[in-house]
Amino acid sequence: MHDYMRAIGFSNDFSREGFRRLLSDVAYEADKSFVSSVDENKAKLEYVKYYGADIGLIIRGTMEPAESGKDEIFIDYTIPFLKAKAISSTEKVVFEKHSATDEYVGICDDYRLGMPLIFHLQNMVSYLSKKEEIDNSAIDVLHISLAALSLKGAVMMPIEKSESDEHVLKKRRSNRENLLRRARTGDESAIENMAIEDMDTFSLLRKKAQTEDVYSLVDSYFMPSGIECDEYSVLGEIKDVSENINTITGEEICILDVVADDIYFNVCIRKDDLMGEPEIGRRFKGNIWMQGFVEF
Repeated sequence: MHDYMRAIGFSNDFSREGFRRLLSDVAYEADKSFVSSVDENKAKLEYVKYYGADIGLIIRGTMEPAESGKDEIFIDYTIPFLKAKAISSTEKVVFEKHSATDEYVGICDDYRLGMPLIFHLQNMVSYLSKKEEIDNSAIDVLHISLAALSLKGAVMMPIEKSESDEHVLKKRRSNRENLLRRARTGDESAIENMAIEDMDTFSLLRKKAQTEDVYSLVDSYFMPSGIECDEYSVLGEIKDVSENINTITGEEICILDVVADDIYFNVCIRKDDLMGEPEIGRRFKGNIWMQGFVEF
């Protein structure tokens, strides 16, 4: 995840001493700090420091008693983040812990995608404070806000669509979501209809792809990418654009509001890493690391 520090404007490699100074700045000049008790001898710590509007670093660690008798802080890992604002989903969430660290991911079965949506949990301390009351089953939440970091992306022109085309697309998406819900409950007719629909779509795309560019046929997509479960390749419509500046490095950042496969989320990317001029109505294409803030 240190690679994604570039997305929030820390593109230069840090020396060990430089990185240590940055961590000290986060810890001692934190905008927010949280403590979650593990047991009587150990507590989990989280420090949040902003380095621009809605972008910053989170460091997490533990506080344990040392041999000297004083409490000592041990830093476990650092997370670059974009503050999630959009309400992306209201579906139930399952939380799972990474085996190697104390990080958590949220897993949401969103029927708009047809696959589990997995994201790195930003507000882990909020979850840990409720963990005694929550088992590993899916739980109801108020909403999930998704934000993503990207190291490389491109702006693409939109596909021209009329109002009637938009209406047809919305109807198709609604029907598809309904079929998925029914298929998950074991409805055999829904499973059969989905299989037939997928074969028809594949046949149509293969025929058109021989004479047309694939991105003129595919309006948006949202699919897993790489070996990490919370990384995706996306193509989606840009709904809003804003600019940001890292207050330490002075690097320019683009914040894009994107909708891909009806999932609304925010994307953070360095301006120099984005090919093309982002404008509302155009499309963003790139690989992202998905994060999420869950409102319990």
